[in-house]
Amino acid sequence: MLIIQSIILGIVQGLAEFIPISSSAHLVIVPWLFGWNNPALTSLTFDVALHLGTLLAVLVFFASDWGRLISAWFRSIVQFKIGDDPDRRMAWFIVLACIPGGVSGLLLESKISEAFHSNPIPRGSMLFMAGAIAALALLLWLADRFARHQRNFGQIKARDALYIGIAQAFAVIPGVSRSGSTITAGLALGLDRETSARFSFLLSAPIIAGAGLKSLYDLFKQIRAGAVAGTELVIFPIGFLVAAISGFLCIKYLLAYLKKHSTAVFVWYRFALAALVLIVALIRG
Repeated sequence: MLIIQSIILGIVQGLAEFIPISSSAHLVIVPWLFGWNNPALTSLTFDVALHLGTLLAVLVFFASDWGRLISAWFRSIVQFKIGDDPDRRMAWFIVLACIPGGVSGLLLESKISEAFHSNPIPRGSMLFMAGAIAALALLLWLADRFARHQRNFGQIKARDALYIGIAQAFAVIPGVSRSGSTITAGLALGLDRETSARFSFLLSAPIIAGAGLKSLYDLFKQIRAGAVAGTELVIFPIGFLVAAISGFLCIKYLLAYLKKHSTAVFVWYRFALAALVLIVALIRG
């Protein structure tokens, strides 16, 4: 049963990391709804596996982009010049956009963990999460409905990167969604849907890598202390591979979907999910 549960959560992580519906919320909600209490599923080990899986997905899918951007970034440092090179500008835009999210993660991660990763999860935390899910749904709907989506990837500016980075800082709150906040900000700034999603996905790599490296360091300390259970090591490769595969497929098909469709389906899904969490939390007391 644990293996089946880890496969399900790997799929959830891979999909929800890139679809604007909040992976952190779903990784809390799914075990909460079905009463999965195995500590291995909420362990640091499994969390690392899921993060590394989605990181691999975004690195592989955008491998050619990352090759150009990293090379351009190093050239800009060596030559101490950005100039009109679009790859150099984009590389530095990604660096700029990562700063607010990195700061918020360092400052708030421990508090968020206490509120949403205890067992059982306090009802107040779930009600707060339901509100965050619904609030982002409303903002996403407004941005998609009323903003002009006319600017493409090559027209992203430094201020766009900064504002999207600030929006990403709020994603530390379960229910807000990293991709949801960044795609919403991109749409509100006038970027087209595919561009908003593409920049959001590229921006995810440094953030996921940073969180993953910190978690790896913490996991290494636990392993040295002998505090890692054997069941956690068994489901590590399962979570990693499933999250990587589902994440890669999600990026591929979501970019194609947003070329022709709005984000309405995700908006209504978020409203339905918020209602479900609210109702269950109130019933359970």
